Amino acid sequence: MKKNMGSADRVIRVILAAVIAYLYYANIITGTLGIVLLVLAGVFLLTSVVSFCPLYAPFGISTCKTKP
Repeated sequence: MKKNMGSADRVIRVILAAVIAYLYYANIITGTLGIVLLVLAGVFLLTSVVSFCPLYAPFGISTCKTKP
């Protein structure tokens, strides 16, 4: 698996995941929407840890800096 996520992309995903988790555990978002967003936050964290986004691959998107 080749990395296709840069550091800025990873930081943004971690921040979004933290915000979603806070909103869920503070009971600001609840129900089905809350569970769906919590799962999305988990996916954001997982993709940030491995630096690979499966949705970027088919489109050839890479936010990593390339070496000249």
